Amino acid sequence: MTRTVTVGLDGSPESRAAAEWAAREAQLLGLPLKLVQVWEPVPSPMAQAPLLGPEAHQHWTEGIPREAAEGIRLRHPGLDVSTEQLTGRPVDVLASPAQEAELLVLGSRGLSGVGGFMAGSVGLSVLARTERPVVLVRAGEQAADEHEMDQAGIPSAATAFRPVVLGLDIVSPDDALIAFAFAAAARRGTSLRVVHGWNPPPYYAYGLPTDLELHGALARQEGTDLAEVLGPWRDKHPDVEVTEESLYGTPGSHLVDASRASSLVVVGRRIRRGPLRAHIGSVTHAVLHHSPAPVAVVPHG
Repeated sequence: MTRTVTVGLDGSPESRAAAEWAAREAQLLGLPLKLVQVWEPVPSPMAQAPLLGPEAHQHWTEGIPREAAEGIRLRHPGLDVSTEQLTGRPVDVLASPAQEAELLVLGSRGLSGVGGFMAGSVGLSVLARTERPVVLVRAGEQAADEHEMDQAGIPSAATAFRPVVLGLDIVSPDDALIAFAFAAAARRGTSLRVVHGWNPPPYYAYGLPTDLELHGALARQEGTDLAEVLGPWRDKHPDVEVTEESLYGTPGSHLVDASRASSLVVVGRRIRRGPLRAHIGSVTHAVLHHSPAPVAVVPHG
């Protein structure tokens, strides 16, 4: 079965931006695009209101995905675009199409605002339950935002892609996460910027601010360890230029800083199949809320 790039569509500005991003990514991957629209039934008393009656229901279940698909086909000639309508709670019903997708793409508003079903805790819950890579895209995201400025300092989709940023924990580096980031950089023809944030072990912490020699030794060791992790991947992907940054301090803050000049930020999420499975992790959580660039979350065991 051919995998697809699947996007959750609810008519909100962030889901429309997600659909456009997904269309561009599907073309880069050479895969079909599927637009999945979820209708969440409203309580019976509310359903009698004029704005939520049969006509509104038909618009949401038929009009939004049809209009979105028609627009994408015009803007992306040759792309195979299909639609699917589902009924139920988005957190529950998106799990099935996500498992069949190469990527699931969702809209995100970060910390601010309310609105579409991809905003806030619902979107995070979908992400935490899915065992396929998920990309979160902000409202207003445009193709030019992922590219370098042109010679006149004007945003342009005709220039080179900005680097892909990978947040990497070298204590337990995961092959799926690293492979995803290298592949994303390779298909964009851009470089990969690997950011590793570190803090000293607790028993070093008290003396570190005044012991510059100790700080330097720890920093050198962290840099060496990062280079050793990435060495085999450099050999596998000689065409991808890699820059390594081993930085003292909070990893989430460093990744958010790096995201401002990136085309895509790639972070990981450990899969949990027990009672605490709906967990994202503090670093990934921070990046999702504050990165202006699209964020790919890659689950791993």
